[in-house]
Amino acid sequence: MVKIGQATSIASVSYRPPVRYALDLEVLSVRELRRRASADHLRSVQRIGFHMLVCVTSGRCVHMVDFADIRCGAGSVLLMQPGQVQRFDPAAAWEGWIVIFRPEFLLPLRSSAALSEFRAQGSLDSLPGHLRLGREDHAAVAECLARMHADGISGGADGGTNALLRHQLYAVLLRLFLLHGRREPPQRRSPVAVDRFKRFQAAVERDFTRDHRLASYAHRLGCSQRSLTRATLDGAGRSAKAYLQDRIVLEAKRLLAHTAALVASIADELGFAEATNFVKFFRRETGCAPGEFRRRQTQ
Repeated sequence: MVKIGQATSIASVSYRPPVRYALDLEVLSVRELRRRASADHLRSVQRIGFHMLVCVTSGRCVHMVDFADIRCGAGSVLLMQPGQVQRFDPAAAWEGWIVIFRPEFLLPLRSSAALSEFRAQGSLDSLPGHLRLGREDHAAVAECLARMHADGISGGADGGTNALLRHQLYAVLLRLFLLHGRREPPQRRSPVAVDRFKRFQAAVERDFTRDHRLASYAHRLGCSQRSLTRATLDGAGRSAKAYLQDRIVLEAKRLLAHTAALVASIADELGFAEATNFVKFFRRETGCAPGEFRRRQTQ
């Protein structure tokens, strides 16, 4: 059951490590997280402004990520992207490691390492949100995270420690990417189509609240709507139009479920000239009216 409070927006959480910790990546234990934040804060719905990796080492919990209740146990690894809405399970008896870092943290290494060697960009985009690892693989990942935690605490706030943590993070992501690839071999995709889809993703994330026209995105990306659709089908299994509509619907659901904002205000925030147009769009895409969807979340 979702409890809708009085807020008209979802609380955003940015990367804010302790004052004396001046590094761009932090690894902390769940025990440390509980010491820093209250249970009320942890159980609240939050829109994260950073990448977050959660590795469960013992116990069980249910982690909510954008309406999906993910049941986790020892061996579970969660990967969340900036902008996603999530909620911890503070009442459950579980322990693990949490890694948080800004989106730009990985950028410096990309300039000095071939994508074919590290493939970490692909890992962030193509890894599922929840991986279940076997005992040996999970132990290897947990050991790497424990080492990163120790290095972050003992290292100085300088470029050398940041570089060390960056390479360690790449190693963890590459391990996860390889493990996932063995289960589901990656499909061969045209580099042009991959680049086009990534640019479309970025453009949608930036502009979906003010631009709902696929033709506009295709024009800005310098391609036809047909080419854009082919690239999006290849990258996301959805047409470009459906991908854009899905993003608008997801944000509408977030605001309806997690805030008390009026439907008219949500319509305006999402770029609809009239609330009636938003209601028609939402009903067409989800099969129910915005008010009905909100009521279902509180049941």
